[in-house]
Amino acid sequence: MAAGLAVLQPPRLRDPGWPERLAAHAADVAVVVAFGQILPKAVLDVPARGSINIHASLLPKYRGAAPIQWAIIRGETETGITTFKMDPGMDMGDVLLSHTIAIEPEETAAELAARLAALGAEVIVETLDRLDVLVPRPQDHGAATMAPRLTKADGVIDWSRPAGALVNLVRGCNPWPGATTTAPGGSMTLWRARAVGGAPRGMPGTLVPHDGALVVATGGGLLVPITVQPENRRAMSWADYLRGARLAEGVRLGVA
Repeated sequence: MAAGLAVLQPPRLRDPGWPERLAAHAADVAVVVAFGQILPKAVLDVPARGSINIHASLLPKYRGAAPIQWAIIRGETETGITTFKMDPGMDMGDVLLSHTIAIEPEETAAELAARLAALGAEVIVETLDRLDVLVPRPQDHGAATMAPRLTKADGVIDWSRPAGALVNLVRGCNPWPGATTTAPGGSMTLWRARAVGGAPRGMPGTLVPHDGALVVATGGGLLVPITVQPENRRAMSWADYLRGARLAEGVRLGVA
């Protein structure tokens, strides 16, 4: 209210009376950002020119609640922002604008989200400025992929997967839910990691020597943890963790 704007915070926009309350504002257009509900048609149609969503992917790829995280987890090298006219489906409406950016090789979901937030602000302003001339473009629904909300189970590390894929998991699960594994003394979260080449040595999850340090064998290549967080402790470097835990070659992570 400091800016003289009314603030409404409905628990559910499907509750009776909300379309009428929104209609009282006589809005030309609605802009929806990171709203965790599927909006009913009765709400979407209230503004005279409809409702526009800002989505953090290049639709129709990565429809859903976690497009940034899944793009990284699945090894994408680019993503972007899409604005589209909303319909009652899940991110299925006609596209207005899309802008592409590269995903940096070591970028985490948190870091990419910050860049996309800034880009999203620019794209929605451009969309509104050009709304009179933009021609909505139907999505290719056959090319759609989904990005469901992450769960803690999505972050559990399967060491039989290749090291590169596991590094992507670590990046995509930072800051939530974290990429986790079991270790001596309890669970451990990996916040940063790097993949290196190397012939398979030992069972996946086994600590093996590489360049004078211990790294983790995977189903393809070796994974070097960089920043880890043991259960109930602060985040620390892998070297500090190894010194404190006194782990030796042959110890296996991921074993219940």
